[in-house]
Parts: sequence; structure tokens; C-alpha cells
Amino acid sequence: MTVDTLRFATAGSVDDGKSTLVGRLLHDSKSVLTDQLEAVEHASRNRGQDTPDLALLTDGLRAEREQGITIDVAYRYFATPKRRFILADTPGHVQYTRNMVTGASTAELTVILVDARNGVVEQTRRHAAIAALLRVPHVVLAVNKMDLVDYGQPRFEEIVEDFAGHAAELDLPGFTPIPVSALAGDNVVERSAHMDWYEGPALLEHLETVPVGTEAAGAPARFPVQYVIRDGEVRHYAGQLVSGSLRVGDRVTVHPSGETSEITAIDVLGADREVAHTPQSISVRLADQRDVARGDLLTAGVNAPTLTREVTAGVCHLADRPLRVGDRVLLRHTTRTVKAIVKDLAGAVELAVNDLGRITLHTADPLPLDDYTVSRRTGAFILIDPTDGSTLTAGMARVDRQG
Repeated sequence: MTVDTLRFATAGSVDDGKSTLVGRLLHDSKSVLTDQLEAVEHASRNRGQDTPDLALLTDGLRAEREQGITIDVAYRYFATPKRRFILADTPGHVQYTRNMVTGASTAELTVILVDARNGVVEQTRRHAAIAALLRVPHVVLAVNKMDLVDYGQPRFEEIVEDFAGHAAELDLPGFTPIPVSALAGDNVVERSAHMDWYEGPALLEHLETVPVGTEAAGAPARFPVQYVIRDGEVRHYAGQLVSGSLRVGDRVTVHPSGETSEITAIDVLGADREVAHTPQSISVRLADQRDVARGDLLTAGVNAPTLTREVTAGVCHLADRPLRVGDRVLLRHTTRTVKAIVKDLAGAVELAVNDLGRITLHTADPLPLDDYTVSRRTGAFILIDPTDGSTLTAGMARVDRQG
């Protein structure tokens, strides 16, 4: 049986218990090595704690341990018999919004944690806004510290109703609410005996069964060319198939030139294949000697991307240096990089670090863009400082849906 992989991210406000939840998830799923657990037990005893502080399993930086907060994106890898997991444990402070954007940008699921005593707070709404901006396919609302509200159903339902109102305003896809106690282990790996009114899955059960890979697989075929391999007179075009599927005999269009050809061969890991699926790394050969170069995009089917020099997008600004109207930047879209200028910031004077906003750009060369809701890979881009190559801004394109 093939075991698939779920990439997911966690987010929560300070003191919501996010690190404890992640530690509990790793501990109770038996994904912690003996020496790691012994180190945590030793550190906990030195702090005067009678039981292991599971938050220490994820708060790896010294500054995090000293402050008791998460300030960096920590990637954790673990597995159960049913699925492999790549977890991006992201920080909760508003000043680390860019870290959450980084961690959640490739996630198929985000766990947003709230404290049952405090309910939905400003950071909860910000985390929901980021999940909506990044179009994360699945969202879990984990209402933590249920033990501190006597495992009460009315409080849980009140928080779910409040969050649902914000989710609707953000056009956030449906979410799954789960009441948990990370400290006590309720509904994290095992279902809780304290909340018989809750009939849904424990968190790990949901993570093991939520559909994965369906969004990219069902999207239109998109193949950014990363390398051109010359074998005598024959050219092979190599890269990663970021969405959809390609098969021998498919008619493809090369963007931005608009030339068309037919796929005559597909190579996957050195073997000929009739069909390739996302996210495989492949090389293809075309029937005609077209002028195809790194940065070009091969597409198949009728749902062509929009070729444009005017880019409108939702953005999160990542750099300490502010972004202003008139700034000249480099825009990197898949494997293509073009010059661009910032035309508008939706009325804002500038975007400071961690700001969320909207942007309009004019590019020197046309880009084949998908709306981010159609394809997270070919609808995303980053802005780069042309003077030093540093990353400035992450963008999610908004273009007309393809028909």
C-alpha cells in the first residue's frame, strides 16, 4: 500500500498552547526518540516541573526556550502506519507573520489554535486571513484548553460560531472544529472520555484521513521548464509538473510565445512513461524544434493561463525594508524572472514588514498567470530586491478565472 504525505502547518496566539499541542501530537503518536524525550524530561526537572513539558519538543531555539514562545518556523517529520507528515510549526506573534506565511505557503492543511478561555482574538483572525489569502485547502479550528472550561460544549460551540462568522467574511473554505486539551491529551491522538458530546475525530485521526494532493492533481496541467537538456539534435525539457497531468500525444502550448507542439516522450526517473502526474519531476520531448527556454511554461488543455503585464495580487510583505509605489523589483514566477514596477498598493503609502495588502504591478515582459484559487503554484510569485537579491514580498495573483 502506498503511504502518502500531508504537509500541514500550525498557528496560534501566544500562550494558546500550540507548542504543547505539537509536542503532545509527536509524543502520543510515538514519534519522539528516546534521547529526545529524556532531554525534555531533564530540562523540565531543572525548571522544577514534575511532568515533562512537551512544548520543549518543538521550541528548539534557545530564545524560544527562554521566552516560552515560538519565533521561528520549525519543520518536523513524523509518520503513522497510515500517512507521513511534514509539520511546519509557525510562530504566533504578529511580528512573525512572515514566518507563518512561509510555513503555510505549501501546506494542504492549517491547524489554527485558540484558547477556550479567550476564544477568537485578533491573532486568530489574522491567522484565518493568512489561511484564506494562501487558499489552504483544509483548515482545522483546534479549541484548546477545554479542561480549563470544564470540557463545556456551550463554550466550544460559542467559539466555533464566532470563528465561522470571520471565516465567511474572508471567503475561507470550510473548516473542521475539534475541541482538545493538549496538556491532558484529550482529542489529540486519542478521543477524549471527557467530551462524550463531541462525535467527531481526534486531531490525528483527521490528519490521517483528510484528502491530500487533490487540488494540484485536479488543476490544469502546468509544467514550468527548469532545464533544457541537449542530446545531439534532440532537446529534452526538464522540471517539475506542478499541477495536473501530461501524457504522450498531448498538444501543449509554450508560454509566453504561444507556439504549440505535441509531446512525443516523457521521462520519469530515467524511465519512459506514457503519463506523468503532479508533483513528479520529469523531462519531456516535443515533436517540433520549438524555441523553448528556462522560464517558459508548457500547458495542456483548454484552460490556458492569462498572459499579462498587469499583475494584481494579494500580498504579504516579508522584508524589513518597506515596499512603496514606484519601487523597481524583480518578479519571480515559477522558473521565470522578469523586471517589474510597483504601480499601486490599494491606497496604502507603503507596506511594512508583516503587512498584508493588495498590489498592482507592471512587468517588463508578459507572464502566464493563473488565479491563485485555480493553482497555488502558478498563481504565486515573489518580489525580489534587484540590488541584493533578497526576498521582499510574497504574492498571490488575482486574475480572471479560466474558462
